[in-house]
Amino acid sequence: MNEPSPTVRDNVELSRYEMDIGSDVAFARYRREGATVTINHVETPAALRGQGVASRLMGGILETIRHNDEKVVAACSFARAYLADHPEHDDLRG
Repeated sequence: MNEPSPTVRDNVELSRYEMDIGSDVAFARYRREGATVTINHVETPAALRGQGVASRLMGGILETIRHNDEKVVAACSFARAYLADHPEHDDLRG
């Protein structure tokens, strides 16, 4: 049986989206201007790199952005690459 996907939460105080993976936290720092969220940096704990954690984080972030009727700007290389590989999110580009 598959484990449920970790939940992405918006930590407004730290301006970052977070996702708990066990005792670790993957996160993406952002800047919000009106209804546009600029993703500045995506970070995954070293022990979890190469396991798709950052991709799951980005997927959850984009679901949240869509739900909030916001747009996204990818300022970091990982976020840009993720959006390039997932054209189903093209409508979210700000």
